[in-house]
Amino acid sequence: MELYNSLIKDSKALLEKGTAKVWDYEPGRCWTDIGSSELVLQKDAAYELGASGRGSANYVLFTSSGELVNKDQVLLYGPDLKDIKGDVDFARIVLLRVGVLDDDDEMVYRTLKDIEFAKYHVYPEGYMVRMSPESYREQVRVSKKALKKGIGFQAIGNSYIKAYKKDVNVLNATVIFVTAPGFDYEQMKGIAKKANDVTNTLTHILEGLPTDCSVCSLKDICDEVEGMKELHFGVGAKGVEKGHSH
Repeated sequence: MELYNSLIKDSKALLEKGTAKVWDYEPGRCWTDIGSSELVLQKDAAYELGASGRGSANYVLFTSSGELVNKDQVLLYGPDLKDIKGDVDFARIVLLRVGVLDDDDEMVYRTLKDIEFAKYHVYPEGYMVRMSPESYREQVRVSKKALKKGIGFQAIGNSYIKAYKKDVNVLNATVIFVTAPGFDYEQMKGIAKKANDVTNTLTHILEGLPTDCSVCSLKDICDEVEGMKELHFGVGAKGVEKGHSH
């Protein structure tokens, strides 16, 4: 599964300007999960991450490369929750190394969304997440009470990693939080959109796309993402011999 590799490299390049605080995954140091979504009222909130008018991005990228993703860890670029004093920009980027991606293609691609949906099953106490899949944003309202209890990104990140690793296909999970100003959050949103396009294209390929590329609505993403055309036609260059060419 190398279709997302260029997006992982682009994401790492965007973050190079900053220095990350790094924590190795400790399953015993997750934040309290309350099992269902919590409503944090504005009057009870200390601030919002990725609030309206602030930069915000959220996406998940997959790979089978141990060079790109080889650890379960939490990275933070910017101030931790206890050090934030007001609304700030915010991004959460998840990089997953998934082992089964070298096996049966059809089975694999149908599991990608299932793995990605793990993020909807994490309910940290005092940390209300609102995602907007259409705009690739994520806003988080953090409660004053949770801050008094010592909530931090290490524990939140551990909670997300624990959720992703419940899927046996996930070998490594790296969760990256960005709260610092000056990062290109719009470009992060652009990467999020491309990642979504790749996943949707995979779904359409499995359902049977037209083999005449000139009439295919997904031609642009197929042209851009290395390996996508080969997947579409199943036989790489042989597909071109049969007349499937751009």
